[in-house]
Amino acid sequence: METLFKYILAILISTVAGMQFVQVITRYVFETPVMGLEEIAVIPTLWLYILGAVNASREDTQIRANVLEIFLKTERARHILLIISESISLVISSWLTYWAWDYFKYAVRVSKETPTLYLPTLIYESALFIGLLLMTLYVLLHLSRHVRLLLAGGVDVEKLIDHEHPHTSELDEFPLLSPKEERNNG
Repeated sequence: METLFKYILAILISTVAGMQFVQVITRYVFETPVMGLEEIAVIPTLWLYILGAVNASREDTQIRANVLEIFLKTERARHILLIISESISLVISSWLTYWAWDYFKYAVRVSKETPTLYLPTLIYESALFIGLLLMTLYVLLHLSRHVRLLLAGGVDVEKLIDHEHPHTSELDEFPLLSPKEERNNG
């Protein structure tokens, strides 16, 4: 799944950048804009934003303000806090998905088209519903994982949190960034 997202997002961002490059060159160098390019550029741009948000939800790397974690002593308390926050996220994302479903039904019923190229706007209007649905499913998956970890218990749940030297995912990447000879010697 990670590889699929990596390639789709790379293709989308390259497409958006390429379209903007073509538009700038044709408009300012040749003084002849390409008609309808803005309409076409909306499609990969919207899908890029939405699928980027889905990917962040899949990786569980959204921006968070984890202020309450400073006051927690054990991993059990941290998991309880994560369950509460994921539950709130599930309620909010479910509510937004419901509204996106209503908008999707409206877009299907109205079947609008773009003004210049007469492309169906459903191509990019569906991105919001599909993206929110996927994000809601990933929130549900993360919530169930935290509940399972808490119910399973074990040594990790009772472990104290080291606030002096917190472990983050960035620390796992440092060995990969160090020169190869240091990794082999160390």
